Amino acid sequence: MLAFLTDFFQKRHIFLFSPIKLSDCEIRKPYLLEREKISSGTVIMIAVPYYTKAATDPDRNVSAYAVPRDYHGFFQSLFEELLPILREKWPDESFAGFADHSPIAELQAAARAGLGVIGRNSLLLTEPYSSYVFLGELITTAELPTVLRPIESCSGCGACRRFCPMEKIGACLSALTQQKGELTDREKEILKEYGSAWGCDICQEVCPYTKRALKNETVFSPIPYFQEQTIAHLTTDRLDQMDENEFESRAYAWRGRDTVRRNLELLGTNEVQKGTLC
Repeated sequence: MLAFLTDFFQKRHIFLFSPIKLSDCEIRKPYLLEREKISSGTVIMIAVPYYTKAATDPDRNVSAYAVPRDYHGFFQSLFEELLPILREKWPDESFAGFADHSPIAELQAAARAGLGVIGRNSLLLTEPYSSYVFLGELITTAELPTVLRPIESCSGCGACRRFCPMEKIGACLSALTQQKGELTDREKEILKEYGSAWGCDICQEVCPYTKRALKNETVFSPIPYFQEQTIAHLTTDRLDQMDENEFESRAYAWRGRDTVRRNLELLGTNEVQKGTLC
């Protein structure tokens, strides 16, 4: 089964994956496993890179993860293709795919599976892609060979903490861009200062893992899904041109148009820090 999965993933430009026993994972939502009739077996952790050339646009005003379409769509398509094949080839086993809404603690499981180390910014740091990866997992009742690694942390240089604007502004910039309703004058000033219409990448951009991955040019995703239909610099006109299907395909759709439009209108033409860490 591992040989089949290796071939399947690599043909789809996914090269960072590794199995871990389900019993070695922290179960946070057991009902999801019960629904799939899985009580023991193996988790194949998957790290999917999403950073593409479009994210290097100096006028980018959304978080890098929001430049391509929402990653949930990628995993949905991946599992819709993979699960029927697995169920046909191994009818005595159960299979389920998850991403984000997961029964396990994904970050810890990915680290214990050997996909990377945990940074002080609480993100998985991988050698080829830095922290620009989305995590997902295939869970099966099949017992596959695994190697359990200890959870390792980054070297702790502290760059992510030093450059994080939270201490300066007293709030999480990413959370502020996602906050509904009217903002205070101070909050409006913060959005204008950092030029962010959605999200924040500061802790990722200053990380040595990212600088190394950019220098080596390994950070860029080879997956077509993340290279297509990218929007690095969002405008109110572009937002209004989106039909519902296109809007729903974006990472910021869950918060609704009004919040995103408010941020864009606040930025206007006075994006004083275009292309900075936002």
